[in-house]
This record gives sequence, structure tokens and C-alpha cells, in this order.
Amino acid sequence: MVNKIFESVAATLADVKDGSTVLIGGFGNAGMPHALVDGLIEQGARDLVVVSNNAGNGETGIAALLKAGRVRKVVCSFPRQADSYVFDELYRAGKVELELVPQGNLAERIRAAGAGVGAFFTPTGYGTRLAEGKETREINGRNYVLEYPIYGDVALIGALRGDRWGNLTYRMTARNFGPIMASAAKVAVAQVNEIVELGELDPEAVVTPGIFVQRVVKVA
Repeated sequence: MVNKIFESVAATLADVKDGSTVLIGGFGNAGMPHALVDGLIEQGARDLVVVSNNAGNGETGIAALLKAGRVRKVVCSFPRQADSYVFDELYRAGKVELELVPQGNLAERIRAAGAGVGAFFTPTGYGTRLAEGKETREINGRNYVLEYPIYGDVALIGALRGDRWGNLTYRMTARNFGPIMASAAKVAVAQVNEIVELGELDPEAVVTPGIFVQRVVKVA
């Protein structure tokens, strides 16, 4: 019997290794899997590469992971915000690396990993510092930059409901990066507000099929 439900956050993250690339869903606090990020801090993995939309807010979530000294590199679109002082201080002190990726490119690089796309050309970033050292090409009179997929060892995503097969639904924009991150990681861990019986989720409402999810845990 397929059952991907775990009893605790700690159990879902027990085998995360030092140096892992961790994809973390969320757009600010919308869809941020806070319980999983807190669990990762407790778990103790270090030297992590974190891929997310931003570099954390205040001192919670990704910012807390950074403050704990667990992150070697951040790959994101919005590293600086009004309350991103944890990242700012670490970056200015040379204690964390940054790879800045335009948001559309970030989403497509993650999606490409899940879709099995080896690389793709995009016009975004051409002629800027973000294209330095990258292959470029003119296609039909327009200039493009070659970008490569972003694969994850682990994806941490927040969803609304899930079942024991790992099928997930989301609440409105909390969906954001969750579906593509689940497909791009070797192990996708989903925290959900509610676990339902098989068949209770409307198939038309399932955004992330269970084939992309390995672990599900219910959190308050």
C-alpha cells in the first residue's frame, strides 16, 4: 500500500545531507513552508544551496535558516527587501554567495529540470551583467541567452490538502513555486494543513500529482 504520510516534520527531513540543494516554495510568506524550514534548522544540515523566490523576511523561514549559518549560497530573484537584513548582513560580510536570477528565468529553470529539458534560450537578461560568461545566440532576429535547469536534492513546499498518495491542492496564490519545485527535486516534502482520504480530492483540482511527491506531513 502506497502511503507517503509521515508522522513528523523531523522524520521527513532526517536524511537531508550537508551540501544539498534545497528548493523552498513561497512568495514572501504566501506558500512558505515554515514548519519544514524550521525542521531543517533543527535537523542541522549545513553548507546548503537554497533556491527560492527571495532571501527571507525578518528572522523567520529562510532568514532564520540563513541566521543559523546553514546556507552557503542563495539562488533567488529578490534578495533585498525592506526586512531582508539577515541576508544583507551575511552577504556584505562575504558569508553567503548569491546567484541572482530574473523571476521568469528562475521559474523556467526549475520547470525545465522537472520536464527533462536540457537547456533553453531566453531573451531575459541578454545584454546585462546576468548574461556575462553565458552562451548567446540570435534567433529570428532576436538575441537570447542560454540557461540551464536548476535541480534540487530536496524540495520543501507548502500545500493546503494532501492524501496518502501525495496528491496536493493549494490555496490560491500559495501555489506559486510549489508544483514546479516538486517535479524538479529528487525528494519533494510537502507540509499540508489537512490530510484527506483517497478520492476526496477532486481530480480537476489536483495541481501536484502524487508521482512528484515523496513525503507528506500535516502541520498545524
